[in-house]
Amino acid sequence: MHTTAADNPLLQDWTGPLALPPFAAITAEHFEPALRHGMALQLAEVDAIADNPDEPTFANTCLAFDRCGAVLDAVGSVFGNLCSADTSPALQAVERAMAPRLAAHYATISLHAGVFARIDALHRQIDSLGLSPVEDRLLRRQHLDFVRGGAMLSGEARVRVGALAEELATLQTQFAQNVLADETGWHLELPDEADRAGLPDWLLASARGAARDAGLAEGTHIVTLSRSLIVPFLETSKRRDLREIAFAAWMRRGENGGSSENRPLITDILVRRRELASLHGYANFAEFQTDDMMAKTPAAVAKLLNAVWI
Repeated sequence: MHTTAADNPLLQDWTGPLALPPFAAITAEHFEPALRHGMALQLAEVDAIADNPDEPTFANTCLAFDRCGAVLDAVGSVFGNLCSADTSPALQAVERAMAPRLAAHYATISLHAGVFARIDALHRQIDSLGLSPVEDRLLRRQHLDFVRGGAMLSGEARVRVGALAEELATLQTQFAQNVLADETGWHLELPDEADRAGLPDWLLASARGAARDAGLAEGTHIVTLSRSLIVPFLETSKRRDLREIAFAAWMRRGENGGSSENRPLITDILVRRRELASLHGYANFAEFQTDDMMAKTPAAVAKLLNAVWI
């Protein structure tokens, strides 16, 4: 395990072009210790804000809180992008292990009584602080995030909201990985010219590349469920029957049975989301999710979608 900045490229200064991460030096085993290191640093920063003996101000509380967690944010961004765009079994194992731990970490911060007390004190006098529009927005957003994270809950509800964050992180990570497993485990071969009718040259080249990556014979063409292949195939193929096969496979991701079956997970996720919404006083998760968004209500979302569809 790589546990220090000295032997973990994620914890060193990124000195490459445009300060990009040193991707060539990063392996899956670097992420867990780097994420743990970032969490420890952020918790120390949050504790320092809470323990500040000075009266809370925008600078020593809101701005300080906004700036904390830089290491975790940087490492987490690299991790999240690689898991989404260039994953591997090793990365997925780290993702499964770290998802509940990261959720617990962020729940701990959202429930941090000391920091919330300082932000809440500022929020109560926000109109008299003389803040700029940007500062005003930051304070209001931070306060709302703490409230939605459970900072104003008490007793068993406060404990349960943290546990739900971990449970949902575990379930949602497994859900996403199941979808990915079905995406990577399926392909449609296009052996004849007629099967490739309508496909532009660049897409044919991508289909040959996908076949090479799958270990198939040189010159073979396949369509996978990668968005970069499936979407243009559905848009350009002249073979309605093949488009139907590909589209059906795309729609069935996560519901093909076996180890990647998602339907039981959907029930587990919905039950927990409903419980989370109830803890915050909402009738359902849709109301909780939209309350701090522009739409504000599920009905407004439905109205917009219906208008677009019509």
